[in-house]
Amino acid sequence: MRLFPMNSGRARVRLVQAGAALVAVALIAGCGNSYRPVVTPVNPSGPAAQVTSYAVVVSSPSPTSAGILTIVDYSGDTVMTIVPIGPGPRSFVMDSGGYNGYTVDSDGTLANFGITTSLQAKDIHYSTLSSTANIVNLMGPAAGLWAADLNGNVVDLFQGSPQDFKQAISVAPTPVTVAGAPNSTGQREYVISQNFIDPTGVTCNTTPTAEPTGLATPIELSTYTADTPIALGKCPVFAVASPDQRRLFVMNRGDDTITVINAQNNTLDQCTPYLNLSGQTVTCHPTLPLSTAAVTATGITPPNGTTGMGTIAGPVYAEYNSATSQLVVANYDGGTISVVDVGLDEYGNDGPTFGTTYTIPVGKYPASVTVLADGSRAYTANQSDGTVTIAVLASHSVEKTLTVVGHPRTVVSTQNSLYGKVYAASPDSPYLTILATLTDLVDTTILTEGNVVDVRVSTQNGSAGNSNMVSRTPGYGQPCNLPPTPGNPTPAPTGTQTLLEACRAIP
Repeated sequence: MRLFPMNSGRARVRLVQAGAALVAVALIAGCGNSYRPVVTPVNPSGPAAQVTSYAVVVSSPSPTSAGILTIVDYSGDTVMTIVPIGPGPRSFVMDSGGYNGYTVDSDGTLANFGITTSLQAKDIHYSTLSSTANIVNLMGPAAGLWAADLNGNVVDLFQGSPQDFKQAISVAPTPVTVAGAPNSTGQREYVISQNFIDPTGVTCNTTPTAEPTGLATPIELSTYTADTPIALGKCPVFAVASPDQRRLFVMNRGDDTITVINAQNNTLDQCTPYLNLSGQTVTCHPTLPLSTAAVTATGITPPNGTTGMGTIAGPVYAEYNSATSQLVVANYDGGTISVVDVGLDEYGNDGPTFGTTYTIPVGKYPASVTVLADGSRAYTANQSDGTVTIAVLASHSVEKTLTVVGHPRTVVSTQNSLYGKVYAASPDSPYLTILATLTDLVDTTILTEGNVVDVRVSTQNGSAGNSNMVSRTPGYGQPCNLPPTPGNPTPAPTGTQTLLEACRAIP
């Protein structure tokens, strides 16, 4: 008797194949643990990643001891690096890219260092300056380094990696700062001179309205030669270029004006009014008044009139905001900031509203101002009040005023799409005050070694234009280290008194 049909072998094969197929289906179906390809991935939610940036602080425990470089991480407010640098640093600047830093030290050296959290003392290079050099301020574009040198009335050029002295170019008397192209694509830099001899260094701080008009000497980058100087206002103290390098704006503390230079033509911004192809009236503005006294003196009335303008301004610092095409100016003597429309039309001419000025009262003696990258708010370092004022630029109003440590002279910022930080530094305090722009409150303070000389940020999506690459040494019209002190009226250095010590007696 047969138990199986003749084709039972084939049946068993079919059963095995069917079982294998069922196993394969089961494996494909799985138990929920096997990999399934994702056709449309779901991105994680949450705030945007914060920018990679550092606040870089130079402080000085004493005029003769080693200075200290402190690098603070933006996202966590964490001290990443503390490195000793040259003794008694007097001024500090970073290049336009935020990659390198430079200080002029009291022993006659120039310190070169990279902005990196792995920086060590052995990585800092020192160039010995001339024994007669009297450098006031530095300007660090992407390539090269410029120094305004009072000795011989020259601008010194440093080149290489690290930067070493290459040549000196004669300029107008008393050069105090350098401004212009942040990179090698620009045509020229401008050396700003006060055009009178001032051995004390405080004349433009005490009697700026009584001094002669200054000069801007253009330096051609193709040949490193000087062009004919361009006339400025009284006691020019600072200058900033627009990012497109078409205009240079010079702050004249002595007559409350801004001189506008057309950097494309290398002349004052002046022309005969005409209609452009869009039917708009084009006029040029070689001078922008910032006070009612300046309006009377120049005969120029800003497009929005003089509403809110004070009788005195005293511009000492400015930032150009690319988002709004506005120049925001710190008026030290007037306790205000000026928000000036400096936008151009499609042909590179001054726009129809060029020169429109809004004046916002802030704290007492605003020594500097910084603008967020989106153009929403400005923050001023009010030196006498010991405060930071937050101004809303759209409404030209004050949001609030915060008390910070010391008497702030420098304020800088950095920002990404949602969040930002503002750093305020005082020359009479070892603390760096950090504000969070999300809440506009003091986030924290960080203790450095010695009083702060200056602070910069390694990315400039908050400190707009080329302000980050220009140092601001006290004196020669720039705010001194402390506000006026009762009972100490002597402005000039006496005996062993240094310029900075003399500065403490005056605005």
